[in-house]
Amino acid sequence: MIEIGKRNPACGIAAMGLRTAGMVRYNLAPHALYEEALRRGEAGLTAFGALVADTGPYTGRSPKDKFVVRDENTEASVWWDNNAPMSRAQFDLMHADFLAHAASMDLYVQDLVGGADPAHALPTRVVTELAWHSLFIRNLLIRPDRAALDSFVPEMTIIDLPSFKADPARHGTRTDTVIALDLARRVVLIGGTAYAGEMKKSVFTALNYSLPGKGVMPMHCSANVGPAGDSAVFFGLSGTGKTTLSADPNRTLIGDDEHGWGDDGVFNFEGGCYAKTIRLSAEAEPEIFAAANRFGTVLENVVLDEEGVPDFDDESRTENTRCAYPLDFIPNASESGRAGHPKNIIMLTADAFGVMPPIAKLAPAQAMYHFLSGYTAKVAGTERGVTEPQPEFSTCFGSPFLPRHPSEYGDLLRRLIAEHQVDCWLVNTGWTGGAYGVGKRMPIRATRALLSAALDGSLGNAEFRTDANFGFAVPVAVPGVDAAILDPRSTWADPAAYDRQAARLVSMFAANFEKFEKHVDAHVMEAAPQLRQAAE
Repeated sequence: MIEIGKRNPACGIAAMGLRTAGMVRYNLAPHALYEEALRRGEAGLTAFGALVADTGPYTGRSPKDKFVVRDENTEASVWWDNNAPMSRAQFDLMHADFLAHAASMDLYVQDLVGGADPAHALPTRVVTELAWHSLFIRNLLIRPDRAALDSFVPEMTIIDLPSFKADPARHGTRTDTVIALDLARRVVLIGGTAYAGEMKKSVFTALNYSLPGKGVMPMHCSANVGPAGDSAVFFGLSGTGKTTLSADPNRTLIGDDEHGWGDDGVFNFEGGCYAKTIRLSAEAEPEIFAAANRFGTVLENVVLDEEGVPDFDDESRTENTRCAYPLDFIPNASESGRAGHPKNIIMLTADAFGVMPPIAKLAPAQAMYHFLSGYTAKVAGTERGVTEPQPEFSTCFGSPFLPRHPSEYGDLLRRLIAEHQVDCWLVNTGWTGGAYGVGKRMPIRATRALLSAALDGSLGNAEFRTDANFGFAVPVAVPGVDAAILDPRSTWADPAAYDRQAARLVSMFAANFEKFEKHVDAHVMEAAPQLRQAAE
């Protein structure tokens, strides 16, 4: 085993029991990882210098192939209704098989950190079979400086081997694909998939498990901060606009996907951005477009034309095309990844039914109801088998990544909102004028104008009406926004059809929330939507 570039010999991969007859390259810089990925035929180049890779059959996460070790350490703390269990014996056997599978490989190692707050950081060693995976995760997590690498001691290890095929009979998996997390020992095994996003979400899951016990709220959200230090948090699933809407030229970007909220404010878990690129344009999203077209960025499943120019409108490979780049590729990104306590919380939803207004003000109990509900549309391509948007309730806007019961996160968020007197808003980036297939996607300019008014405080002075079905407050008029879209019912050609669709959505909310009723108080239950007679 030849180990190249290792700065801390005491903590090499041999200490993990991982030995290989190949070469092990530690903490390679982007240019070296480019050379490796191109030499090995793993990836290509765009005309602008970005690395472009194909993830194979898996163009999104595979949540049904994710497992958590169930033992005496996790038995009472993990939400098993949401997490598939794997026995300690099955995991240990698979771990041994992973090490054996890697015994002749060239490997790439990155020593990185999850969490910009040193008090809650998770030093993570990521061992990958593919060079482009090493660049991907180097872009996405926080990169220690040279001095920190000299003394780096990992607290979590990820071994990512796409060529490893799990054996369901031997390992207790569903298929030959596996994402297995040992949350007690902090070891993650990823095999059978080349979709790089599994690595970053494994770090997020580990932090979701460990931080609540420290009084820190882990959040599936983007975040930014204004010139006056007023930070804002944007909850939402993939495709709802977390990355797009937090990349505001008038505010500093803290991060685009995962954050913690503790005693000192909010902090990014990551050191990069993982943005969707489908229909990306310089006009609508100039910062992200520029970042996607430069050296150091990794593009996933993006189709190139004959001259190597990315065609971001081409969805023939998948709707879930992505780019992964360091946070500092965004001109107004935060250097520290930290900010004070948020002044505003925005819960993003892509309403496929065309029922929700573009923005609504939530009372505290309503905020808790909608946080636990996590209503959105599952966007095409985000997961295998999803070819068009489907309505989905994903509790806490991140159900696949929650190892603990949602009530733990909900109670923690509710305390923080009350303690810091945070304003909460529900923003629909989905459909207006009809359901998906009939209506149109909410105009991004209108969404940005409404968000700007909410964040600068001017929206609080608007006239509001009470929504007939959901009970939250909806502005009647906002400067620069077509008043018609503020009343979704008025945008439908057939108001009676809107009423039927609203009734259907209300019933879905009620059915979904039944599992939370015993975990919330009367105020939250009173915040539930109730079908009322819509005004003509």
